[in-house]
Amino acid sequence: MAARKTSAKDRPSYRCTECGWTTAKWLGRCPECQAWGTVEEAGGTPAVRTTAPGRVSAAALPIGQVDGRQATARGTGVPELDRVLGGGLVPGAVVLLAGEPGVGKSTLLLDVAAKAAGAGGEHRTLYVTGEESAAQVRQRADRIGAIHDRLYLAAETDLSAVLGHLEAVDPSLLVLDSVQTVASPEIDGAPGGVAQVREVAGALIRASKERGMATLLVGHVTKDGAIAGPRLLEHLVDVVLQFEGDRHNRLRLVRGVKNRYGPTDEVGCFELHDEGITGLADPSGLFLTRRDAPVPGTCLTVTLEGRRPLVAEVQALTVDSQIPSPRRTTSGLETSRVSMMLAVLEQRGRISALGKRDIYSATVGGVRLSEPAADLAIALALASAASDSPLPQNLVAVGEVGLAGEVRRVTGVQRRLAEAARLGFTHALVPADPGKVPDGMRVLEVADIGEALRVLPSRPDRSERADRTERPDGAARTERPARSARAERAAPAAS
Repeated sequence: MAARKTSAKDRPSYRCTECGWTTAKWLGRCPECQAWGTVEEAGGTPAVRTTAPGRVSAAALPIGQVDGRQATARGTGVPELDRVLGGGLVPGAVVLLAGEPGVGKSTLLLDVAAKAAGAGGEHRTLYVTGEESAAQVRQRADRIGAIHDRLYLAAETDLSAVLGHLEAVDPSLLVLDSVQTVASPEIDGAPGGVAQVREVAGALIRASKERGMATLLVGHVTKDGAIAGPRLLEHLVDVVLQFEGDRHNRLRLVRGVKNRYGPTDEVGCFELHDEGITGLADPSGLFLTRRDAPVPGTCLTVTLEGRRPLVAEVQALTVDSQIPSPRRTTSGLETSRVSMMLAVLEQRGRISALGKRDIYSATVGGVRLSEPAADLAIALALASAASDSPLPQNLVAVGEVGLAGEVRRVTGVQRRLAEAARLGFTHALVPADPGKVPDGMRVLEVADIGEALRVLPSRPDRSERADRTERPDGAARTERPARSARAERAAPAAS
């Protein structure tokens, strides 16, 4: 008897659990997201279907006749979150907030839900939790003061039950914690799977658009810090926010990754404490250590988190190594950038004692410095620690350092200098042509790491640089007034 020929409909298909990519055969690595071991069998390939034209929900209008007021953002009552969202929540928008466990996502969204419920007269807020019981959320609400008559709470893990609560409460804001814990009984698979997340997210997005209801979804992250679940989830939602922070520090950052209604380069700063979470409109003080006298191995810089300048402190410590391979430990800094600065100091700065010593470098307050503009501050902190010579206390350093030892220009120098001047700093080391200098600040332009190292008290020519500095080509640089377009050449002095 001849074997029955397998049709295309009966052949199994395979789907990547990370990004949702499908294929007719099994592969060890997904070609779409490059993840290993994520391609699993997903059943038969569905037959090709065609959809006939149907009834439209609303007639198409000329774009000039569309009412744009429906997309006006409404404030959440949390200014730092509104900054990242671009002014607030737009009716019908779906926002995905992702972060590590215990970083404070539930605390922040519960505070947002309570303030949104008390902001308007008729607005209601629905908070649905799938990870905790209603009593546990109530205890957190009592602790942070998030009790309001128009804030409704439900503990559900069934999608149909969540949609039923939407019909009963009719909220203007929905908070779901989290999207990976809710499942639909009509879809096969465990909660958090590709099919379940796609169905839950699609149903909530449709409900949000139809009702004009803003929705905040909490998402899990993987061990690498990426948002868990299919990548399709990030494409479906309107806004993706990343909640960052070390659980051992009180500082939390909300960073915009995707935003259809505003900029994606904004960052919100929060402080997590026992009474809840509060926004920090001026967080620069958290990243500084106030001292009566300067200490070797410390240098200040100004970093840009989105469009917000923050003054941060870099600390370094060098000690004699007791092992053949010296230690290199970093906290808040990229290890590769620190290693590169060590090589530049040894080769271009003629500091040969660093290779045989244990070196520890860190930032203050838990801030992470990843942009190249912090290179000059890292190099000066390492050189100061190696020579045991403190830098001037009122000095900030901004600039990218190349492998040839040159100090390169960075973006936003004027904003960085303005923030440093606002906090009382009077001297700065910057690359050439910084632009307009704030009143009362004296700026020294440096072309390479050798010129920058002369600010150390142990370096020669420090008094000579106050009057005149020679360029590498022999041309002299003279002092100019601080209010001119060019920066003033004057060596920093300790306050």
